Amino acid sequence: MTFDLRPWLDSVPTAAAGAIFASRRPLIATHENPDADTLGAALGVAAIVEHFGGSATLVSTDPVPPLYDFLTGVDRFVQDPPTADFDLLVVCDCGSLDRLGAVAQRHKSLFDRLPRVLVDHHASNTDGGPQDWVDPAAAATCELVTLLAARLGVPLDVADGMLASALMAGIVMDTATFGHPNATPRTLAVSAALVEAGAPLSDISRRLYRSKPDTQLRLFGRVLDRLDTAADGRIIYSWLADADLEATGTISSHSEGLIDLLAQSESADIAILFKEAGPTVTRISVRTKPGGVDATVLTGAFGGGGHARAAGASVDAPLAEARTRVLDEASRLLATSATAATPATPAA
Repeated sequence: MTFDLRPWLDSVPTAAAGAIFASRRPLIATHENPDADTLGAALGVAAIVEHFGGSATLVSTDPVPPLYDFLTGVDRFVQDPPTADFDLLVVCDCGSLDRLGAVAQRHKSLFDRLPRVLVDHHASNTDGGPQDWVDPAAAATCELVTLLAARLGVPLDVADGMLASALMAGIVMDTATFGHPNATPRTLAVSAALVEAGAPLSDISRRLYRSKPDTQLRLFGRVLDRLDTAADGRIIYSWLADADLEATGTISSHSEGLIDLLAQSESADIAILFKEAGPTVTRISVRTKPGGVDATVLTGAFGGGGHARAAGASVDAPLAEARTRVLDEASRLLATSATAATPATPAA
């Protein structure tokens, strides 16, 4: 049985598809603190270009976390591009271009000079240009790259199965193995096609969500042990400091998955994880329940973005101050939301 993706191929913009098809020496960039979706999408675009005889260079401003070592090709990512005659910049899964991180500043003239294709699915993205493809209806950027491959006639089983596995990893990560409400019929059709092409769905899900080093479990225990609530229990939150990483022998990427555990609270409408990112910077990850506060509104107050139910931001404040400011804003949004939902009392 062959899963037919043709009903969705018209959604692939001709300009973006044409630019990637024509490129022979693309520089393909991920966002900082890379996850499975940005890595999988970048690997997917590279496989597409190389199917047509090109040679891609993959760049990530931060090292690839060990969690993703199982993905074929992750060893290709470099933190600085070599001196080369690139013909296109492909940016994968960046909700805003500043999320490219320090590499874009170190090589500003190169990043500014190259024609660009941005492939992304963040609703808060406003950086789109004439060749860019931003589709907030997609559960993951890897969903879009799968459609791009199909639109260009690239078999999903090319590169000895690397393409299908990389793209499946991004979808699994951004849907929590189809547990989030962002998974649509198109997401499931794309995923079925990837599984048919050889993507090991069960193994990918296990590696991303059900397999953790003991040190990471100890880190989770420390953070969960100090969870707290605000706004009469409608906000649940906790925090992770550099001292926690030292005490457990972990690294920052081992915090992956903590926010999803907080979001399992039965009573809270907003879950927030605060992560110390330096003496004066705090990263926040936010999850909200369907029908409640838009997570991008909360994170947008601090210059961040993402999706309505999952978003993040960097707050220019130490951990304790950031916690106070963000909790105050989250409480305000909850109060505003409650007021808006209360119908006016009819006049006597």
